[in-house]
Amino acid sequence: MTFLVIGGTGIDTVVHVGDLPVLGADSARPRGPIEDHVSHTGTCVALALRALGEHVTVIDTVGDDEPGRRVRAAFEGWGIGLRAAPAPAGTRRAVNLMSPDGRRLSLYDGRDVPGYRLPEEYYRPLPAGIRHVHVTIMDWARHLIPVLRKAGVTVSTDLHDWDGDNPHHLDFALGADIVFVSAVQLAAGAAERILADGVAGRVVVTDGARGADLYTRDGVTHRDAADPGAPIVDTNGAGDAFAAAFLSAWLSGAGDDDCLGQAVVAGAYACTAPVGADAFIDRATLTAGGLPGTPGHHRRSPG
Repeated sequence: MTFLVIGGTGIDTVVHVGDLPVLGADSARPRGPIEDHVSHTGTCVALALRALGEHVTVIDTVGDDEPGRRVRAAFEGWGIGLRAAPAPAGTRRAVNLMSPDGRRLSLYDGRDVPGYRLPEEYYRPLPAGIRHVHVTIMDWARHLIPVLRKAGVTVSTDLHDWDGDNPHHLDFALGADIVFVSAVQLAAGAAERILADGVAGRVVVTDGARGADLYTRDGVTHRDAADPGAPIVDTNGAGDAFAAAFLSAWLSGAGDDDCLGQAVVAGAYACTAPVGADAFIDRATLTAGGLPGTPGHHRRSPG
């Protein structure tokens, strides 16, 4: 195994709505069937890495319940190793409301138990051959970051819609080598503070159709979003596909421009199909260019 993903499995209930916010009286009719998927951010990162031909395994908590059985069966079918510790409050769920223009409102349940710690036997020793670990922002996962750093592996995380201030995210922001974060709520200067106060050498700020910015201590590199070349069907998993492609390229020794270029193509590709195992770009398609749109990029000087 080359990649390890920690946390972030569960069941997504996807509801396609006419608009966000959902307006109406006491009910609203979805635009299509309500569907359940084995998904969440860790699952999608693992699937996107698998699609690129990377070897990956996952460590998480999964409940002894019907959703948990679905999660275990899905990972077995995908051929992705899953070390599943018992989840005291059951398998995580979320409801994703999807608008026609690709916007999403995710409603996460609060079933994780405060103060829970992952038993050591699930992460010590790490699976053989692990070179890089992607840590999702589960509360219990923060306590594994010092262990991972001592083990000598590189670490990444995705802060999602962090505002730059919420203390829940700080251990992840300051303890990872590569930090992904959405621009949607991010305060000005937050990426620079991560570089100044943490161990990260790269902070990637994703901004949907506006592309992405890579912050390093040498400056900022911008990459325009890729034209998906097809209608946007589902934005679930797009950020995870972006992160997986970036990490795969980075671990192979690619330069920053190449990492960003592959990431924006992978993210756009994921928007053209419903979220699932078949939604992510494979290595051959990515190498061939992947999409008809050609993303532009430029480098800005520090400050």
